[in-house]
Amino acid sequence: MQHDILSDVASAITNAERVGKPFVIVKASNLVKEILKVMQKYEYIGEFEYIEDGRGGKIKIELLGKINKCGAVRPRFSVKKDEFEKYERRFLPAVGFGILILTTSRGVMAHEEAKKQGIGGKLLVYVY
Repeated sequence: MQHDILSDVASAITNAERVGKPFVIVKASNLVKEILKVMQKYEYIGEFEYIEDGRGGKIKIELLGKINKCGAVRPRFSVKKDEFEKYERRFLPAVGFGILILTTSRGVMAHEEAKKQGIGGKLLVYVY
């Protein structure tokens, strides 16, 4: 039984990358699409497409072999604009290596963009 779609998507991507699959198919949601757009922008994944199956849909994600680890942040920590370094040390292996994806009042973005814009939000996923 699946409860947290972000955890399911992150573990599916990590597992498929580890065994060297060229693509993975996961459940679709608007939040997952936004997270995949950020991952695509930072070149962790290739193209992705929505597949209608009559039950909410699926997303087919092209994998490039660039992800070492991808995971959901539980619980969803609230981060102030000057607290990113604390969570970078906690979830990423080194400073400047990988991204934290968060939801803000201006949409879903990587922590680097949020730092530049001077806004905080809630952590969703880490990728490196």
